Amino acid sequence: QVQLVESGGGLVQAGGSLRLSCAASGRIFGINAMGWYRQAPGKQRELVADIRNGGSTNHADSVKGRFTISRDNAKNMVYLQMNSLKPEDTAVYYCNAWIRVNFGTVNEYWGQGTQVTVAP
Repeated sequence: QVQLVESGGGLVQAGGSLRLSCAASGRIFGINAMGWYRQAPGKQRELVADIRNGGSTNHADSVKGRFTISRDNAKNMVYLQMNSLKPEDTAVYYCNAWIRVNFGTVNEYWGQGTQVTVAP
């Protein structure tokens, strides 16, 4: 059984910073892409940033220059450093990963979500 567990959310003032972490555990043969999504009340879930196994990254235009995704392949972890936070960044943030669970199978997994609230 594979699990993704997020940590690091919370309440912060506008202009502040938070760092989200996500740990993958279980029967893992390898991890392809990892990423962070977010969902604000009344809105669809959207991609914030993702990172490939080789290290190439993609950040949503709304967070470019403020957020940085990174990963530690040895620890099966992905991080999201969030700087210059804005009230519109308030959302539940979800960790996502495409994980190889055996020789021929890659499945998509989601974490339970962590709340990020940015006060004006």
